Amino acid sequence: MESEPIRVTTSDGMATIVINRPARKNAVTQAMWAELAATVNGLSGDPEARVIVLRGAGQDFSAGADIAEFNTLRGSPDSARIYEAGNSAAFASLRNCSVPVIAAIRGICFGGGFGLAAACDLRLATADAVFAVPAARLGLAYPQDAMGDIVSAAGPQMARYLTYTAARIGAPAALAAGFLLEIVEAAEFDARVEEIARGIARNAPLSVRASKAAIRAALSHDPEEAALARSLGDATFPSEDYAEGRAAFHARRTPHFKGC
Repeated sequence: MESEPIRVTTSDGMATIVINRPARKNAVTQAMWAELAATVNGLSGDPEARVIVLRGAGQDFSAGADIAEFNTLRGSPDSARIYEAGNSAAFASLRNCSVPVIAAIRGICFGGGFGLAAACDLRLATADAVFAVPAARLGLAYPQDAMGDIVSAAGPQMARYLTYTAARIGAPAALAAGFLLEIVEAAEFDARVEEIARGIARNAPLSVRASKAAIRAALSHDPEEAALARSLGDATFPSEDYAEGRAAFHARRTPHFKGC
């Protein structure tokens, strides 16, 4: 129901966030940007959440920001800055989330929806997925921090092409650019997304979080992020999960990790 525009379910370490406005192709309102950021930040601090899947209800991922609001909520320079801050907070929540986030993309993935996907760690799509960053057709600039996500996810040349031309590309072009991990047949899509998510959730949470932080530090070249990554890596050495991993290896059994 669209009375829950951001819907969350959890199961065995996997949290699923659904952008739930299928009648509007999951266009995101100002209130939804704020709710999405709060939801992701809450899950990031939840020790029971080991992986997050972000998806859209129905046949589309997201058409991006709801343009129907722009005259009233984004019509002046001051209101536009406030609105963009809400966008950026949602992107940052995904980018900075302590656990991996998977974007499960069907159909339309435009504008702010593309930005949400770019801020995720992994992106899978069905063959009918279509991607675009049409800000230039509205006379707007894309947020600088979110542009960093697009460059990181799709490469600088594809980022230039998408933002300069506002052109649409299909899933094969997005895969070739490195934006997508895989294109999956529609009938197998949900199962494949869950397979990857469950695989992450079964692994040692401290290890996965340390890896996410180390990858982010490698991309950003930020000394503070590098220090955080080293600290998270060091925390795995005395952990119960490291002892459990060694014991399970020697006993030839499946490890059971607790995240401590």
